[in-house]
Amino acid sequence: MMIDRHPDYRPCVGVMLINGDGLVFVGKRKKERGSTLPSHPWQMPQGGIDDGEAPQAAAFRELHEETNVRSASVLGETPDWYRYDIPKTYGAKVRSWRGQTQKWFALRFNGVDEEIDVLRPGDGAYKAEFSAWRWVKAAELPGLVVPFKRDVYLKVLTAFRPFVSD
Repeated sequence: MMIDRHPDYRPCVGVMLINGDGLVFVGKRKKERGSTLPSHPWQMPQGGIDDGEAPQAAAFRELHEETNVRSASVLGETPDWYRYDIPKTYGAKVRSWRGQTQKWFALRFNGVDEEIDVLRPGDGAYKAEFSAWRWVKAAELPGLVVPFKRDVYLKVLTAFRPFVSD
């Protein structure tokens, strides 16, 4: 699979983790030092693709690094890469990217909720990115995410509609 490479956009993956009831995992972003927590702090797992890494492998790696989850299987992937711009006023970090270009994967959660550990993912091997998590109906996602990601979430919802509950 070709990675969408644009000099202004960081290549990333996103994961819509779906449980057996058709509900979607969302994590509450941790407040970063020197920043304010956005008014819409919830999001699905996402992260960068390492050099030489396949997007699907990146999706499973990021899922584990952010949620501790390994019990998942692929349901589907988006047909396209989706981009969004990160507002200059967002967050405390200086960014070298204008935004992100993302390939999204729908993954079925095959484990039990106790496997999910956003506070100590990888038994503490990874820095916690979320302070809490919950299962939500897919229709709630656009209202939970920061506005600059909303259009991407709507496209992801359309692509993965067959896998989620209403």
